Amino acid sequence: MKKLLVFFSVILFATSFMFAAGQVEIFSWWTGGGEEEGLNALIELFNEWYPDVNVINATVAGGAGTNAKAVLKTRMLGGNPPDSFQVHAGEELTDTYVITGLMEPITDLLAEWGISDKFPEDILSICSYGGEVYSIPVNVHRGNVIFANNAILEEAGVDSIPLDWDGFFAALDKIKEAGYVPLALGDKNKWPATHLFEDVLASTLGPDGYKGLWDGSVSFDDPKVVEAVEIFGRLMDYVNEDHAAGTWQDATLMVQDGRAAMNVMGDWAEGYLKTLGWTPGVEFDWSVVPGNEGIFMVVSDTFGLPKGAPDAENAKKWLKLVSSVEGQDTFNPIKGSIPARVDADKSLYDVYLTWSMDDFATNALLPSIAHGSAAPEGFITALNDVINAYVTDRNVEKCVDGIIEAAEDNL
Repeated sequence: MKKLLVFFSVILFATSFMFAAGQVEIFSWWTGGGEEEGLNALIELFNEWYPDVNVINATVAGGAGTNAKAVLKTRMLGGNPPDSFQVHAGEELTDTYVITGLMEPITDLLAEWGISDKFPEDILSICSYGGEVYSIPVNVHRGNVIFANNAILEEAGVDSIPLDWDGFFAALDKIKEAGYVPLALGDKNKWPATHLFEDVLASTLGPDGYKGLWDGSVSFDDPKVVEAVEIFGRLMDYVNEDHAAGTWQDATLMVQDGRAAMNVMGDWAEGYLKTLGWTPGVEFDWSVVPGNEGIFMVVSDTFGLPKGAPDAENAKKWLKLVSSVEGQDTFNPIKGSIPARVDADKSLYDVYLTWSMDDFATNALLPSIAHGSAAPEGFITALNDVINAYVTDRNVEKCVDGIIEAAEDNL
């Protein structure tokens, strides 16, 4: 009897060990419309490729990862990393996790899989530090987009979304007179207001001036920064009164259900609109933000390999999947983003995403502030506070001084 108990104990131990070895924890904030469906499709594909590996889908709700990033940082600093996690390319990756020694380089993996040349150099560069690649871009989002309810535009007598600020404000007046909210905003989580502001900032500074803010060749007290603050303040006269109580999804829903005409958001909103039953080019249209012609505001979601990942080998399997053409072409058409790979199948993407892909190939690529690519976390947090205070008090001088102070303290 004793021998039998020992035998079963060994079997149970071996079984539990095999189960623990056959799982991979993937951490993200993809819980909203479009993004959740895209992640689920990616996990289904992973299950087909690796049926013996159980995926633990560790998601934390909160637009742009507001809540997830706090949870992740606690886990990483506490020595309890997931096997792989979603992180924006740029400063969010390098400043928070790479420089602090919390990530493993994966340059050799890209070489092993023969994909080192399958991503645009500009995108791979913001996934790298010190000559090593630390994360794989699964997608590219465009941040400087206006999405519009075509029926409302037609009723208000707006033939198309104007590409200049004077024309845009004239269109907003027409929409307001027609009885609709001209511009939907949901800045409960602060970042959507900063998201809108950075697009205005790009319009006044232009590509070179915007990039100059980050290399020190342009000062934050530049008159064009002041101009951006003033334009942003004017836009606040046209947003919904309850903007501080809503999220980006709520603002997008206002456009879809006929309460608001337009919303400035990243093209994850396009994925959300499609999950709500809309077809791009039919019920809704889009344009770049005024003054943003020739500019592509880049937001790229990536995955890397944390140091001390509980199951690094299965994490590498996940990275191989998300870096593949099949993985990217499974995820992105649903998510409302374009593939980071240059050899993806363009025929799988809708009319909006094809437009985005064409512009991505030809436009000036600018790093997003609100989504962690352009600046370190300290600056983003301070800027979020400054912009959201300005939404309430409309004090231009105070806002500009606050932006300058945020830059002096954090850049």
